[in-house]
Amino acid sequence: MLDQVNGLPVHVLVLHAAVIFVPLLGLGAIVYGLVVPWRPKVGWAVALLAVIAPIAALITKLSGTEFYNRLLSEERVSPPGKVILDGHMENGTITFWLTLALGVVSLILVALTARNPRALPRVADLGFALVLIVLAGVSGYYLYETGDSGATAVWGTY
Repeated sequence: MLDQVNGLPVHVLVLHAAVIFVPLLGLGAIVYGLVVPWRPKVGWAVALLAVIAPIAALITKLSGTEFYNRLLSEERVSPPGKVILDGHMENGTITFWLTLALGVVSLILVALTARNPRALPRVADLGFALVLIVLAGVSGYYLYETGDSGATAVWGTY
C-alpha cells in the first residue's frame, strides 16, 4: 500500500506533506506557547496540526522504508549511495519521533488551556513554551537534515 501508485514511489508523493505540516506545527506550537492572548484563536489549528504532522511524518517514514527496500531488492543502490540512504532513513526516524513528541506536548498544552488560556501558573506556561521551542527547533533541524540527505541520495555525485 505504501510502495507505489501508478509506478511512482508513494514516498516521493507524500514527503511533501511532512515538509509542510511539521514546520507549521512547530510554528503554531511556539505561537501557542508564547502568545497567551492568541490561544483561543489558534488552539484548534495547533491541535489539528499536532495530529496531522506526526501522521504525515509516519506515512513518509513508512513509505520511505518501502522505497528503500525496493531499491535494495532491485540492487539499484551503490555502496556509497547505501551509506547516504542509511543516514537518510535514520534522520527520518528521528524526525518522526521528534514530531510525535512535539505533537503530544502541543496537545497537552492545548487541552490544559482550552477553556482558560491563563489556566496554568506562569512558570508552567514558560516551561511548556521552552519545551515547545526546543522540540520545534530540533524537529525542524532533523526535517532539514532528512530532506538534505534524501536530495543528496537522489541528485548528489558520489
